[in-house]
Amino acid sequence: MTRPADAAINELKELLGPKGFSMARDVLDLHNHEARGKFDGKADLVLFPATTDEVAKAVAICAAHTIAIVPQGGNTGRCGGAVADQGQVLLNLKRMNKMIELDTRDFTATVEAGAILKTLQDAAAAYDLLFPLSLGAEGSCQIGGNLATNAGGLNVIRYGNTRDLVLGLEVVLPDGSIWNGLSKLRKDNSGYDLRHLFIGAEGTLGIITKASLKLFPQPKHVASAWVAVPSPEAALDLLALARRNSGDAIAAFELMSRFAHDTSVTHLANITRPLVSETDWHVLIELTSSRPHDDLNSVLVDLLSDAVDAGFASDATVAQSDAQRKNLWALREGIPEAQGFEGASIKHDVSVPVSKVPDLLARGITAAMDLIPGIRPCPFGHVGDGNIHFNFSQPVDMDKADYLARWEDLNRAIHDIVADLGGSISAEHGIGRLKRDELVHYASAEKMKLLRSIKGAIDPDNRLNPGKVV
Repeated sequence: MTRPADAAINELKELLGPKGFSMARDVLDLHNHEARGKFDGKADLVLFPATTDEVAKAVAICAAHTIAIVPQGGNTGRCGGAVADQGQVLLNLKRMNKMIELDTRDFTATVEAGAILKTLQDAAAAYDLLFPLSLGAEGSCQIGGNLATNAGGLNVIRYGNTRDLVLGLEVVLPDGSIWNGLSKLRKDNSGYDLRHLFIGAEGTLGIITKASLKLFPQPKHVASAWVAVPSPEAALDLLALARRNSGDAIAAFELMSRFAHDTSVTHLANITRPLVSETDWHVLIELTSSRPHDDLNSVLVDLLSDAVDAGFASDATVAQSDAQRKNLWALREGIPEAQGFEGASIKHDVSVPVSKVPDLLARGITAAMDLIPGIRPCPFGHVGDGNIHFNFSQPVDMDKADYLARWEDLNRAIHDIVADLGGSISAEHGIGRLKRDELVHYASAEKMKLLRSIKGAIDPDNRLNPGKVV
């Protein structure tokens, strides 16, 4: 397929003006580059609309010329969901970044889809409110991309996935028409809940242009601890104890293997080892409260004392300052970067019921080591919601290319276990292009029929993000 026809390009240029498009190679290279580097985008044109009306008219022009559009946010995705093939047009929403309204009585924020997640967090904080979605790319990812992938992140155990934070959407449909569902209603049972069709659809059904989102009271107190636990089973016992003893004030509960912990401590600058004692498993636990007089540190110390007495923990340290708390989070959030220093890695973003996490880890590690002797498991993640980033670093004495050639074999081994445990092969990163065939392999025939029927009904000509998800 060649680049879009000159007639279509000229119409789009006239519509969007000089700031609204680019065919410059350096700009295209930036937007064609996929975060994980696994896919190579080939778009010859990227659009930067400034309004919903411009998005709608651009989509209509592309539809008239039978050109496919790939919506793109901050381009931080992990599954190739925003990669365009040759002849397709990228539509990036970064110019649509306004904070439209922040309502302190409704506890809502209405924003354009190109708004940066961190900008929204900061805008809410200025009014002593919280937008709780938090993830490693929050300084560059856009709200539209978060919605399109139903992003998870660090606070799901307390506030839910992105889907749970959405009240209403505005969406440009494949023919260029606009669905205005930008409601702030907390209750609305008037027919199908259409917003949920577009959240997590990765731009295959419509282009999200605005969103009404839930806000919460800003936490007044935060208490964080690093805990040595003897096993994943003990981590779940600690989680249950913490939920009961804290009044369910847990905002985050992160599990890491020794290898993941040591890799971060070894390779990242300015990281201090939280505990002197050695352990195979670590937990980062954080409690928050918006009540002004809560003493969460005392709550955390008491429940950790109970955990040690019960054998759920062997050692722990509670952060006594914001600097110490930031050190704990830097260690945890730095694991993906640090793993890069250990050579090639094969990664899995999977989830199982919380109670099945120990089974997943035990069976997955055994299967991987049987398949590739010397492989180094590096599991970590949001055990409080059952989401494990089940990563594996290459054996020390194995060639990188030979190791990566086993990607599909290892995927199948881990995903088979996940499926057997009633889990998902994509917990929070989406399907995109990377996992499309895996979805077909593991989903039921009924589910795939429904997914294809929805896609066919809303985008019958397959013009929005073709080749992704379904």
